[in-house]
Amino acid sequence: RAESGAGRGAFVPVDLSALVESLAETYSPVAEEAGRTLTAELEAGVTMPADAALLRQAVANLIENAILHGGARVTLRLRPGPVIKVGDDGPGIPPDQREAVTRRFHRLDASRNTPGTGLGLALVAATARLHGGEFRIEDGANGQGLIATLDLSMGRSLMHAS
Repeated sequence: RAESGAGRGAFVPVDLSALVESLAETYSPVAEEAGRTLTAELEAGVTMPADAALLRQAVANLIENAILHGGARVTLRLRPGPVIKVGDDGPGIPPDQREAVTRRFHRLDASRNTPGTGLGLALVAATARLHGGEFRIEDGANGQGLIATLDLSMGRSLMHAS
């Protein structure tokens, strides 16, 4: 559904601040149980027309990946735009593998012994495209860790223009 572009006409106003906050509340104990900390830095009042279920799943995938594959600290940020970022201080993803991990069923060698199907980041990328946005994977601060960015700012302006 996300990859086909079907469903844009059914977008409804979504309170992204509430959506991302509920995910932070859900995943904080999961992170703690895994020996990680999840910190949320969320702007209030961020909304946009969207498919709430797909966005919830995309952000959950990013948080789960950071908890499973990242380091001890996971940060979830929501800024106006809207832009959602999930960062961690783990080993990251090599630059030459970043595009590949957004393809269905692709898994890094280091992840082959952990649960998963290789669909999580493909869903995030497809959800970004459906919403007129983009998904980026970048190095964390000082080259440490990873920052996964779901930038929906372009999609927001596209939705208002139609």
